[in-house]
Amino acid sequence: MLDANVKNQLKTYLQNLKRPVELVVSADDSSKAKELTSLAQDIVDSSDLVSVTYQQGKRTPSMSVINPQNGSNITFAGLPMGHEFTSLVLALLHSGGHPLKLDAQVIEQIRQLPGEFHFETYVSLSCQTCPEVIQALNMMAAINPNITNVMIDGALFQEEVTERNIMSVPSVFLNGEAFSVGAISVVEVLNKLDKNAAGRQAELLNQKSAFDVLVVGGGPAGAAAAIYSARKGLNTGIVADKFGGQVAETVGIENFISVSKTEGPKLVANLEAHVRDYDVDIMPNQRALSLTKNGLFDVTLESGATLSSKTVLLATGARWREMNVPGEKEYRGKGVAYCPHCDGPLFKGKRVAVIGGGNSGIEAAIDLANIVEHVTVLEFDSKLRADEVLQRKAKSMGNITIITQAQTTEVKGDGTRVSSLVYTDRASGESKEVILAGIFVQIGLVPNTEWLKGVVDMTPRGEIIVDERGQTSIPGVFAAGDVTHTPYKQIIIAMGSGATASLGAFDYLIRHSEETDVKAA
Repeated sequence: MLDANVKNQLKTYLQNLKRPVELVVSADDSSKAKELTSLAQDIVDSSDLVSVTYQQGKRTPSMSVINPQNGSNITFAGLPMGHEFTSLVLALLHSGGHPLKLDAQVIEQIRQLPGEFHFETYVSLSCQTCPEVIQALNMMAAINPNITNVMIDGALFQEEVTERNIMSVPSVFLNGEAFSVGAISVVEVLNKLDKNAAGRQAELLNQKSAFDVLVVGGGPAGAAAAIYSARKGLNTGIVADKFGGQVAETVGIENFISVSKTEGPKLVANLEAHVRDYDVDIMPNQRALSLTKNGLFDVTLESGATLSSKTVLLATGARWREMNVPGEKEYRGKGVAYCPHCDGPLFKGKRVAVIGGGNSGIEAAIDLANIVEHVTVLEFDSKLRADEVLQRKAKSMGNITIITQAQTTEVKGDGTRVSSLVYTDRASGESKEVILAGIFVQIGLVPNTEWLKGVVDMTPRGEIIVDERGQTSIPGVFAAGDVTHTPYKQIIIAMGSGATASLGAFDYLIRHSEETDVKAA
């Protein structure tokens, strides 16, 4: 199943096992089951601490990773390759006693959770967000045997997907009921299971001393800023909803200089690991609510906590722009999607639309055309804005229709899923309807600055205006990355602007050291 290179890597990883791990495989005569059986044997051959047994389970093909010491159970329904192969390796390591990268307090909180929690997580093997969710739930399952998680390949178990009306991944069910859709971390899961968790976290954050530099945002700009600040010996904190931002949803990256090709999740993992190499106080799963100045700068979080700092560096990035038409919110996750790589496989053999004729839209159309029956691209302008090479590729494919001067006006459905899209032909004024099962929105980005309106100067688009040092209209407050008015939204540019803003903050602290020290006292 695995090639020689991957087998060697797996063998190296499994040398970190501290205790026995059992695999329980449910297989039949299907091709996928035979591949899974072969994969299980490759794993057994890679470590003397791994054994395998065969028995019929609830889902076939499937493979459970069991820690016989505490009875923890992590199951993969389907063939965990693609992005999910890493999840399988980590499940083996964590079940086999390899330390988890979680705070001791979080581990103990998971261990003490009362009750039984049976998670079922539907994924697509091309989804770059899914492994993050699978790994979070698997870590919880490895700690507490009353928590189980089953990763279900939605493309393989189509009947379940249809029965549960799943049209977006990752979709998580808890004890048979819908629990979450999209990215979710260990701490976020705990906050939903343990209602007092968020309050306890806020109390701990309120006790923190003032920072020299507080970075708000965990994307490339925020990570670069935190590293540069820490290297200058500054007391640095980084508070973020999650690490990675948009990069976590990017599949292929081929323009990051010195790295010929990588993937978003891998780059995000490297970013976080690099930040953790330094003395940076990382505060994840926190969203900023307001920024005020009372001697020091105060950043109030949605959790109720307030963090203080001598300088603040804003790197909150941007998010996908929505269509803002009737039906979009009602059918989000029920046919309206924003990640073609994640959700595309769920629409295999169906008709879909892509909204937007820029590079993202046409790239999405090309990718989807290899999976779905037909793709209709709707572009508001009179011409596509994508690169010519992408346009030629899309037009050469027999199942892509491109419609320009199309203004989307409504998403229709039957109450449970999307059934059609209505648009206005801007040339004729005529209203038209396209029958389809899915709509992928790719119409650009919106800066995450709503919480800063009236605080710092912005462009009409809501982008923060900065000077050549990354400083905003408020001395001591800096900004970097896609949240600023920088004309080109690129990963490498965001990192550079993060470094610039961080050095700008360092320069500000040097020139205002007496003033900030007095205020801090």
